[in-house]
Amino acid sequence: MPRAGLTADRLVAAAAELADEAGSDGVTISALARRFGVKDASLYSHVKNLKDLRTRLALFVGGEMIDRIAPAVAGLAGKDALAAFAGAYREYALQHPGRYAAAQIRIDQDIAVDSAAMRRTAEITHGMLRAYGLAEPDLTDAIRLLRSTFHGYCALEAGGSFGAPRDVQRSWEKAIDALHTALTHWPREASGEA
Repeated sequence: MPRAGLTADRLVAAAAELADEAGSDGVTISALARRFGVKDASLYSHVKNLKDLRTRLALFVGGEMIDRIAPAVAGLAGKDALAAFAGAYREYALQHPGRYAAAQIRIDQDIAVDSAAMRRTAEITHGMLRAYGLAEPDLTDAIRLLRSTFHGYCALEAGGSFGAPRDVQRSWEKAIDALHTALTHWPREASGEA
């Protein structure tokens, strides 16, 4: 029988807080149960297992991120939209490193398709890239380039890996300039392959 007051949504919100406090690896069923002062078994009425909890957490974080990115890019196009999207992404990743790390898992496609946050993320990302006139398969390739650049930069920055005296913000701005140039002069592939 579910414990009064516990819901899947409350567990996921607490897991997000725990991720920021203890890192994404610190999000476990046991740690979450301790947070609520219950036995581990009490949580299984709300989440199936650790994988289910971590998937729900990743989707929750994806929703938080796109809720920050969407207003940042609203009304913008081209390089301005790219810079706003990237800036909101980076800000979230640096402010919430545990949550951000928890979102870097592969989500089952059936679950992703049903996720409003994932659909909204795809819509906002495609909208931001619309000014570059990319079609599939180039659109997927461009999205992969952006995600890997944003993620790599944020991971290195969060880990203190940029040791050169060059200002990290200036390097970020140059990276956005380079991405804009790459997207503007994208080597287009014939459409048809998805």
